[in-house]
Amino acid sequence: MSEMAIQQILTQMRTLAAEIDAPARAAGSEPAPSGFGTLLEHAIESVNTQQGEARQLAAALEAGTPGVDIAQVMIEVQKASLAFKAMTEVRNRLVNAYQDIMNMPV
Repeated sequence: MSEMAIQQILTQMRTLAAEIDAPARAAGSEPAPSGFGTLLEHAIESVNTQQGEARQLAAALEAGTPGVDIAQVMIEVQKASLAFKAMTEVRNRLVNAYQDIMNMPV
């Protein structure tokens, strides 16, 4: 996976975090705690949502639902696949970083 794709995913994750904090600030309440775990959780939920939408479009195409374009289905399936691959790459890098830290001499 290229560095550009990883940077795009990180940008998307930051955007999601900003969107989550925006309603709390607008309401005037205390900002919700946002950390790396929350950011990662929302990114995973986003990937899951993309995959669900792609599955629904593919099922609608298979069922012959009018108005469902094969090009649209293919694009959504590829977007979901790319998002999943990027999320997997982020996870792999996190695991590698954790292992590097654990192997450091004390």
